[in-house]
Amino acid sequence: MTRIAKVELRGLHIAASIGTYQPHDVVPEAHILDLTLIITPELVHIAADDMASVFDYDPLIAQIDVISRSQKFETQEYLVSLFIQACSNYHQIIALEISLRKQPVLAGTGSLGISLSLGADDLARMRQIQK
Repeated sequence: MTRIAKVELRGLHIAASIGTYQPHDVVPEAHILDLTLIITPELVHIAADDMASVFDYDPLIAQIDVISRSQKFETQEYLVSLFIQACSNYHQIIALEISLRKQPVLAGTGSLGISLSLGADDLARMRQIQK
């Protein structure tokens, strides 16, 4: 079996303003982020209890918060793209899965969102373009 290490963030309510709404439209009460980061197993399976041995995800979460609050967004897709760009700055991240959903959608119920998975080749291309 191949070793795979993940950092999993689930159900993070972000402070983003997304979309344009008419007077009778349902305005979402929450935008919720799920993020799975694939990292090298050596950053999870460690020999000592030492922060220098692991992937420190706190700066990335802080950056996600800053991005979320930075402007009014028209689309979830663009906001997710900015989150992916932030993730690509961390070379410890090998691949990722991201989803963003809003709720409610209709009559106080439901959630609606988007998701994207990027592999190692996708992130390598992004990093090459950013140079």
